[in-house]
Amino acid sequence: MEDNKAAFSSIDEYISNFPTEVQDKLQAIRQVIREEAPEANEKISYQMPTFALHGNLVHFAAFKNHIGFYPGASGISAFQDELSIYKNAKGSVQFPIQSSPPYELISQIVKFRVAENTQRAEAKMKKKSH
Repeated sequence: MEDNKAAFSSIDEYISNFPTEVQDKLQAIRQVIREEAPEANEKISYQMPTFALHGNLVHFAAFKNHIGFYPGASGISAFQDELSIYKNAKGSVQFPIQSSPPYELISQIVKFRVAENTQRAEAKMKKKSH
């Protein structure tokens, strides 16, 4: 099966493939994530910009009509009320491309995921030391 999608090697490369107004939103989301998760590593996973900290933290991606944000099932369920105005599923939410993403909410979700992944990693370390 032929795959026509470009393989991105960096988040910069990914973002550069979109129109300027979409690039601006993606860079702003990236900045919010960096501020809340300064220790996280940037990478491309599933051909999407990804931040990893003790495992995958969040992914995001641009599409024709929305920007997808993927904080995992726990990130969606913890903010279900706030996310209810957006189309969402078990581990994802869609922010309409024509409006400004909810940066403050993204910040809160990332903060939640950092705490969750950090606690999980610490619990794993405690198990290993016993």
